[in-house]
Amino acid sequence: QVQLVESGGQLVQPGGSLRLSCTASGRTFSRYAMGWFRQAPGKDREFVAAVSYSGRNTYYADSLKGRFTISRDNAKNLVHLQMNSLKPEDTAVYYCASDDYGAVRGRSPSDYHYWGQGTQVTVSS
Repeated sequence: QVQLVESGGQLVQPGGSLRLSCTASGRTFSRYAMGWFRQAPGKDREFVAAVSYSGRNTYYADSLKGRFTISRDNAKNLVHLQMNSLKPEDTAVYYCASDDYGAVRGRSPSDYHYWGQGTQVTVSS
């Protein structure tokens, strides 16, 4: 049974940084692409970033490129999302997701098969 558990979400001031982590279990982590999505109240879940099975290929939402960085540690079954220069509009529940393929197939939530429970990020002064 695949399990994804996010951590690291908290209240942070505008301009601050935060690092989210997702721990995966239940299958061979290093074989599958991983992604981060977020969902703000009243909005659809949106793509944030994704990384291929090896970590070699990364993808970002255009609006977030340059502020967010996705990475993975296959030895520890971890995927991270480093978020810098945070803005109030980054406030959302952030979700970790896993695909059933090694390459990143797309940016839609429907492209991912497994999901974590989410971690709340609030950017406010």
